[in-house]
Amino acid sequence: MTIAIIVAMEKELQLLLPLLSEPRTTVIDGVTFYLGDSGENSLIIMKSGIGKVNAALSTMQLIRQFAPELVINTGVAGGTGSEAGILDVVVGDRIAYHDVWCGPDTVEGQAARCPLFFESDERLTSLAVLQNNPRVHHGLIASGDIFVADPEVVSRIKKMYPEVLAVDMESAAIAHTCHLLNTSFFCIRVVSDTPGEADNIAQYDNFWETAPRQSFEIISSILNTL
Repeated sequence: MTIAIIVAMEKELQLLLPLLSEPRTTVIDGVTFYLGDSGENSLIIMKSGIGKVNAALSTMQLIRQFAPELVINTGVAGGTGSEAGILDVVVGDRIAYHDVWCGPDTVEGQAARCPLFFESDERLTSLAVLQNNPRVHHGLIASGDIFVADPEVVSRIKKMYPEVLAVDMESAAIAHTCHLLNTSFFCIRVVSDTPGEADNIAQYDNFWETAPRQSFEIISSILNTL
């Protein structure tokens, strides 16, 4: 299977590159794609850059150039004070925007030509490796073009989506692009910080020093089952 893995930041990218055997790179319109194999799968790993526009444009480029059968979005996310705490993994069974409104007679959070909730591929969300693990949580991830550091912003998002487990800046845009281009999508994030519980900027900075590599290596376990 040809699988693409998308992250937003260099630190996330460096945690994933060891997945590739005999890696090679190609640069298209300023975006670097890392190509190689992992077991029986062919992988394309890409750093999209932070934010919805960067994520959507680079995802479209990736799909147009390489036609993956599956796009996996991973990386870090902010917590919302739910049961998913720092270093816990959130499987995005559903993904939504928290900063979209198209005006009167539309639903807040729903982008034009799209459902309110994008869904991850059930073939992956139901994998045994993601079940019966107290550090793995399944639920809603909400995306918007803001680093959420203010507990009041979390409260606003939870008013829209009381069940939201985590927030990020890219996953809905990647899911949106995959939806329009008829490409299977799956999202899994690691919680790096939680606004309101402490200084979440410090939590976020410290996360990169203390985060165990196995938090990202769950991707390897997923790939081994596909």
